[in-house]
Amino acid sequence: MPIRIPENLPARETLAQEGVRLIGHDQADRQDIRPLKIAMLNLMPNKKVTEIQLSRLLGASPLQIELTLLNTASYQSRHVEPEHLLSFYKTLDQVEDQKFDGLIVTGAPIEQMPYEEVHYWPELTRVFEWSKTNVHSTFGICWGAQAMLYHTHQVPKHQLPTKKFGIYRHINDDPSDLLMLGINDHFMVPVSRHTEVRASDIPKDSGLKVLARSYGSGLCLLADHADRRYYMFNHLEYDAGDLDSEYKRDMAAGQPIDLPVNYYPDDDPKQHPKNNWRGHAHLLFGNWINLVYQSTPYDLAKVRCD
Repeated sequence: MPIRIPENLPARETLAQEGVRLIGHDQADRQDIRPLKIAMLNLMPNKKVTEIQLSRLLGASPLQIELTLLNTASYQSRHVEPEHLLSFYKTLDQVEDQKFDGLIVTGAPIEQMPYEEVHYWPELTRVFEWSKTNVHSTFGICWGAQAMLYHTHQVPKHQLPTKKFGIYRHINDDPSDLLMLGINDHFMVPVSRHTEVRASDIPKDSGLKVLARSYGSGLCLLADHADRRYYMFNHLEYDAGDLDSEYKRDMAAGQPIDLPVNYYPDDDPKQHPKNNWRGHAHLLFGNWINLVYQSTPYDLAKVRCD
């Protein structure tokens, strides 16, 4: 089944060219099934790129997905046209009486700030609290995962001496876990972080389970299966050229940045990097969607009534 995204969203053309199956509202309404309703709180500056990347992964599922884009009301991004936000995004106030099968909270380039100093932190904590009653399963990415973990379990983040930056080999700690099915025992993941979450800070009675980690870059993926919350601290959704763009941006700005690890062929920034994590990105998000589908109630009104 295809993904149902807002009509006229610019991402639609790119996704169609890639072969991602899209569905219009009229066609979706004629199908005698209930689509999975997934909300995405997009905190990334370049929202249009993130829309494409995550819609691509969700759209690969055999299920029909209806995507709702969310934005913060207390902070307006300076990197996207206001018209784009007005046309395609909603705020928590506009959806707080609705229920969703899933919620994705993206990363944001503010990880070095204390959480409480982030302008929209009070609004974000409202989203996290709202999700406890209105969302069946929540998936946090990078800073979004760190923030959700801090709010839910008071697990802090720690400043790193230098940025963890590159493609790191990770260990699949439990290949039999339903979220990790099909993922290799060792797999590559893009990492771009100034901070980290440490296993030693995870409360022993939290119900949190480590699913993936790296000797080079630390924790990658945590699961709270009982509460259906998942915490991915890295960026499997990234395109092949994303770290290249970050590296050249920081170099041009005169900021301290090391060559990304295991990224450029022969460590030569003039060579085009290859994507060697795409398959695992599709597996991970496909497994999450399957977990949501297998456990969510058919009647959305019953979400979080368990």
